Amino acid sequence: MSHHPIRSYALSVAIMAVAASGCGPSAITSTRIERALETTFANLVELQVSRMGLRAMTAPDFAVTAICHRPADRKNAGAGEWSCTLIWQSPDRRTLRDTYDLFVATDGCFNATVAGENLGGPTLKTQDGRQVKNYLYAFDSCFDPT
Repeated sequence: MSHHPIRSYALSVAIMAVAASGCGPSAITSTRIERALETTFANLVELQVSRMGLRAMTAPDFAVTAICHRPADRKNAGAGEWSCTLIWQSPDRRTLRDTYDLFVATDGCFNATVAGENLGGPTLKTQDGRQVKNYLYAFDSCFDPT
């Protein structure tokens, strides 16, 4: 078996190119997660308010702002565990702050679960005594990670 330095070099370059292709910056960033979370949460609050029989409001009325970070990673990028604080306006115009734990997958889909008790449990009781699903307790959403 003869040794060909050109083939060895070409093979080495090909292996390094394949290895480096997965080492670029992640398309999953705090900004993308925040925008997706703000939109999803505002839409869910609009739906929740309607289901609760409260005064109708549109999603932009809730003025949702999200601030997200990776608890275990200073880069604030990539799939995995995230923590997000949401600051928003309640139907009675009070400023509220809630924290969510997110698990973000590599495809840009995430699961969000409220970290505190401010928003109640999985169900809520309406003023007329009905039990309704609490859309804000836990939810899934996705964003384009490309």
